[in-house]
Amino acid sequence: MENGAAVLEEKEAAAAAASSYRYWVREKGEDAAPLPVPKKLASHDLDNSTTTHLGSVWNRAGTWEEKNLNKWASERIKELITSVGSLEFSGGRAEITEVSKCVGDAFLVIVRNKKRVGYTYELSLSVKGEWLIGEEKKKVKGYLDIPEFSVGELNDLQFEVRLKEEKDLPRQDKLKVSQDLKLFLHPVREKLLQFEQELKDR
Repeated sequence: MENGAAVLEEKEAAAAAASSYRYWVREKGEDAAPLPVPKKLASHDLDNSTTTHLGSVWNRAGTWEEKNLNKWASERIKELITSVGSLEFSGGRAEITEVSKCVGDAFLVIVRNKKRVGYTYELSLSVKGEWLIGEEKKKVKGYLDIPEFSVGELNDLQFEVRLKEEKDLPRQDKLKVSQDLKLFLHPVREKLLQFEQELKDR
């Protein structure tokens, strides 16, 4: 009877051992495989399949990749807008001298092997010109403020005109100068459309 009980205990112990979960933890000091070292991939490291992909070499699947294009975008916007040149009006002429404020972000995102670009900017353009006010020509300086705009919003672009010598101008002349300066809207919009297209082509 005792032999039968001993055999039964052995079977139960064997069944318990077979069903239990075991794992081994390597102690410190034991030989372990070294951690992998990151390595920059080149195109020859990858299989040369015929499928085209966008973005970096490491992002072969084109899953998600974002590039910051702020530096390029800000410089390009300034370059394009200052190339507008001067405009002639019935009572004078003016030019954009610089982009005094250029605040925003531009980026390129690759999602599922598709490229998308985006930007949001806010600008202030310094202008100077000369108008016939009454019997004499007067130099006028001011700003064209463009509130926040982004991809696909250039058709709704608007200016706010701020004149430096506002109090020196009669009200009627001030309105005339402001209306003239708003004629910069079309050439500036054209330059920003060019910027948007260049951004998409990157």
